[in-house]
Amino acid sequence: MGKRSIDERIQEEAHFLVERIRNTHEKPFNPGRFLTHAVSNIICSIVFGDRFDYEDKKFLTLINLLDENRKYQNAIQTRLYNFFPTLMEFLPGPHKKMLRNIEEVDKFILEIIAQHQETRDPTCPRDFIDAFLNKMDQEKGNGHSVFTLESLSRTTLDLFLAGTGTTSITLRYGLLILQKYPEIQEKVQKEIDGVIGRDRRPCMADRSQMAYTDAVIHEIQRFIDFIPLNVPHTLIKDTKFRNYFIPKDTMILPMLGPILHDSKEFPNPEKFDPGHFLNANGTFKKSDFFMPFSAGKRICAGEGLARMELFIFLTSILQNFTLKTVVHHKDIDITPLISAITNAPRPYDVSFVPR
Repeated sequence: MGKRSIDERIQEEAHFLVERIRNTHEKPFNPGRFLTHAVSNIICSIVFGDRFDYEDKKFLTLINLLDENRKYQNAIQTRLYNFFPTLMEFLPGPHKKMLRNIEEVDKFILEIIAQHQETRDPTCPRDFIDAFLNKMDQEKGNGHSVFTLESLSRTTLDLFLAGTGTTSITLRYGLLILQKYPEIQEKVQKEIDGVIGRDRRPCMADRSQMAYTDAVIHEIQRFIDFIPLNVPHTLIKDTKFRNYFIPKDTMILPMLGPILHDSKEFPNPEKFDPGHFLNANGTFKKSDFFMPFSAGKRICAGEGLARMELFIFLTSILQNFTLKTVVHHKDIDITPLISAITNAPRPYDVSFVPR
């Protein structure tokens, strides 16, 4: 989809993010909004064909709608709506506002799809929407095709919603953890200086030579256990699991928390330790228990993208800045704020000191 690689798109956005941070002039601030904008722009670039300026009014409105919905997700009415949608349709509450916000995002997406239909060149797809529209043309004679305008709109919405919050919150949590452990931050920066240097932009090809940094990123994902209950799945056939019989169409929640915190695989699992992913000689150690993106056929479709974003954004930030805490690093609380769905970091401010 499009002429540029995803690696190039993330490198470009990382450059804009670094410059935006540099303009804070070492003043303490909460980096959450900056990270959300940067990660969201990657999805925009892939799906819509272009990024947005950080001050674009439509873009900011879109981000605000997503931020509002993340808050509404924790409301008791929203949780009840997930289980009793018919009943909750008749009752007021934040779940109604959440649905209206999704409708607003959907309108925004439909406008962009309409623009693509007018300007598209079928021989040269610019992005996901163009590629999908091309597929719709190919399937015109198929009455059972799933490639419709409605499915394009919903799929684009899903990609946008799923691809923005997850990675940006993981990055925000990672920066908090690195403030807690400045010695780990220093080791990562030393590896960045040795492999990438100070002048060249980080790229995915660097990761294979940066075992420690790779281990730190893996440990961030393991430690924060971002979606402990995973997302709901449904059995497609009767299944016998150990001594249990689970009938077809049963909704199950395959919990990731106990796997990511398995004490046999990860000694002292409640402690943040990059050594969980390092061999004795310092090389990177893979683990079958590392599955923050779930597993099997229904594994997160954005796993590859998220891995690239986490590596390039984190290394770009630490290549250019040292994180300076507002409080003493020993007083930083890295236990999560538990919500209905995710584990998120506690709010914090941090200064980015140019290196």
